[in-house]
Amino acid sequence: MKTWHCTVLTLAIAAAFPLQASAQSNEELLKELRALRDRVTQLEEKLKSAAVPQAPAAAIPPAAVAPAGMTPDQAREMARLALKVDTLEEERENSNFKGLTISGSVDPTFIYNHAQNRAGFQLLNSATTGPYAYDNSFFGSASLDFQKELEGGTKFRVTLQPDRGVGAHINAGSIVHEASVSIPIDGDETRLIVGQIPDWSGYELLASNENKLVTHNLLFDLIAPLAYTGVGLEVTRGDWVIKGVVGNFNSTKREPDEKSPMLAYRGDYSISEYSGIGFSGVHGKAANFVQETGDTTLHLFEVDGYYMRGDWTVQGQVSFGTQKDAAIALSSSDRPKDAEWWGLSGLTAYKFTPRLEGVVRADFIYNRKNGGGLLGFGADSLNGIGPGFVGYDAEGAAEARSSQHGSNRYALSVGGNYRFNEYTLFKAEYRFDGSTRRVFEYVDDGNFKKTNHLFGASVVVSF
Repeated sequence: MKTWHCTVLTLAIAAAFPLQASAQSNEELLKELRALRDRVTQLEEKLKSAAVPQAPAAAIPPAAVAPAGMTPDQAREMARLALKVDTLEEERENSNFKGLTISGSVDPTFIYNHAQNRAGFQLLNSATTGPYAYDNSFFGSASLDFQKELEGGTKFRVTLQPDRGVGAHINAGSIVHEASVSIPIDGDETRLIVGQIPDWSGYELLASNENKLVTHNLLFDLIAPLAYTGVGLEVTRGDWVIKGVVGNFNSTKREPDEKSPMLAYRGDYSISEYSGIGFSGVHGKAANFVQETGDTTLHLFEVDGYYMRGDWTVQGQVSFGTQKDAAIALSSSDRPKDAEWWGLSGLTAYKFTPRLEGVVRADFIYNRKNGGGLLGFGADSLNGIGPGFVGYDAEGAAEARSSQHGSNRYALSVGGNYRFNEYTLFKAEYRFDGSTRRVFEYVDDGNFKKTNHLFGASVVVSF
């Protein structure tokens, strides 16, 4: 008798809502059928509570006969729709699209740089055609992210980010930002991870839709790795998530005479739903671009955390690093000295309304020892690194001071973001950068100064 009730109620609902399935997408069709199913369940419960007398079995009409209140055409249309939905669900179960999710974003960005006397939009500008700078970080990008989970729990992820992803920096302009696989070994608690994996360190992420300001902090831009290519494990135990990988550091292929893999790791502890702490590190040999001495020993370590309460968000990070033979200054025997540095970054955000958020961020990098030198950087007049500059040499390049002391870098950013709708985020930022030495080149008069001003604005559209 229950089956008869379901059939009658389903057909009655179909009569009340004209169906034009041919004009609907598969997703719309599935949503409509689920809504009809829920409504049938509700009406069935009402019938039970009203103690509606049940007809004897012999009174059940044959399928070809239209129930009361429905025409034969409506009954046939309902049967056709049910058959189509069953077919669609079966095809979806058997297709390779099951478990596939696609997302993406585009981030046109306006940047004004006072020292460079430059103002304009940045979008998909090639990372390989100009030097990396804090005013030319990973914003101004477009990305597509493909994720798929198989029935056994194996997860695939491929993220495409032309010109602005890590692939553009470490693999001759590749559009592949991430290409990774996560294979369960002991359920979700222990997984094997392989592939090209973006760096894990710090409280800021590369994607613009996951950051509160336009630019990144100094620690992200100047002393953080880019990516790892290798194999590792991800282990979840209670409130802890720990992952590590052995592989290439900032490269997809090792060059001749390079054979030492790096160890990179990250651990996160969830204190509560609204707070947590994490740490990460990198140890091994990495390319030395400052003195061109080949691979030299590199050690990086950082601790970061977050706290959210009501409308407030607080994030912070402490980082340390050293690389052998990577300092700008030379010893008395004309051998490169070791580069050493440490840095701090903190961010505070407050939601004035559910959509409008104000943000303040402060950064500092101690880079005074041995003439300066950071991860992959020597004396740099765009990023404000080095012992300072005295002018230009005969070839027109900025000439660094002969000093054993590098330049400490700091920055203060004030800005905010506005959530226009579910998919659109507007951001704006004023940034003041400074250094203890004259390292910022002002192109309009050729002088070097200790400070610079930057303004940025962007609209991030995601799906």
